[in-house]
Amino acid sequence: MDSAAVIAIAQEQGFDVHALSVRYGQRHTSELDAAVRVAAAMGVTVHKTVDVDLRSIGGSALTDDIDVPEAGGSGIPVTYVPARNTIMLSLALGWAEVLGAADIFCGVNAVDYSGYPDCRPEFVDAFERLANLATKAGVEGAGLRVHAPLQRMGKGDIVREGVRLGVDFELTVSCYNADAQGRACGHCDACRLRADGFTAAGVPDPTRYAQSAG
Repeated sequence: MDSAAVIAIAQEQGFDVHALSVRYGQRHTSELDAAVRVAAAMGVTVHKTVDVDLRSIGGSALTDDIDVPEAGGSGIPVTYVPARNTIMLSLALGWAEVLGAADIFCGVNAVDYSGYPDCRPEFVDAFERLANLATKAGVEGAGLRVHAPLQRMGKGDIVREGVRLGVDFELTVSCYNADAQGRACGHCDACRLRADGFTAAGVPDPTRYAQSAG
């Protein structure tokens, strides 16, 4: 749902969106099917999926044989995927250079996902500096910008902004344990945060839940 909102925000600002998904070995692969639906519905210019095998190094409940927790906790959660956002942004950076694009948008959010170190404003700022040091576009061109428009929004704010921009959140999948049809478990942290967002925004929750979630 965050990525869909970011697409809408970028489009409102006049950008032609080239959307990038990453199949990194995550257990919730139905989010990739959802990404195809969202990209088509929102009329992005191009949508592509890149494969990276993070399951081969594991270390996360999303890429290893570790149970996904059903309640939040303190510290960095076990659903944190080592280096995931760094790798994803690096892939986006490479594609941006090929396209001649100077702007990269990402859906990281520090308010609801404050346990993830690679969602913090400090990380986004540091990556933008790296991008301008490590690329031909940064050194010889006009420079690159990394936009994180949801950075300081709560989930309720994201829902309200998405609704304002006409995002169909029913097409999106957030659940860490979603089944092959994209139906949510209703118990994991991602489900809890998503449901809280719709409640906070006063918007009916369009999420499809598996029967066991009831």
